[in-house]
Amino acid sequence: MAGEGGTGPDGPITVFTSAATPHAARTIPPRSRRPPPPAGRYGVPVTEPRPIAVFDLDGTLADTAHRQHFLEHSPRDWRGFFAAAPQDPPLSEGVALAREAAADCDLLYLTGRPERCRADTEAWLRAHGLPEGPVLVRGDHDRRPAVRTKLEALRGLRATRTVRMLVDDDPLVLAEAERAGFRAVAADWGRTSRELRAGQEREGRT
Repeated sequence: MAGEGGTGPDGPITVFTSAATPHAARTIPPRSRRPPPPAGRYGVPVTEPRPIAVFDLDGTLADTAHRQHFLEHSPRDWRGFFAAAPQDPPLSEGVALAREAAADCDLLYLTGRPERCRADTEAWLRAHGLPEGPVLVRGDHDRRPAVRTKLEALRGLRATRTVRMLVDDDPLVLAEAERAGFRAVAADWGRTSRELRAGQEREGRT
């Protein structure tokens, strides 16, 4: 050989041809590092092949019956309602379904709770042994109805991933999800007061 190739951990490689084929040395550019897999909407990796199961929280996984009294008077005490959320008992039917879904799906928790409740919500999920997954909340000042915020999130997820199902207790959200082509599972095991339903559907509170 007319020369030897030099290599570096990240630098270019110079290759010398044999004397029988005398050509000028050529330089091969370093191999570009592969970028990390891109994150999809709401922190769900787009490269993960498993479908997504989307679960609501209040009335689906968390029993809100003990704090619905905060909403019985005017004006409704939303701050007190959400402050009591860490004491929610889990709804066994919803928890069992979430654990079952986690066998072949990634989970995403889609709630109408405001951003200020994120830390308490994530701690509650861990404390009750729910499968890991991103938690999507509404902005603290977002007063759009749940049917709008949740369908917007579902359509965003569907752009990069397969959404296996939505589990929710809000009839309007379920009906709109079905119309949009999603499989909707009714969480009919919780107790939702008329006042809380108004908060979901008209006041954009949860």
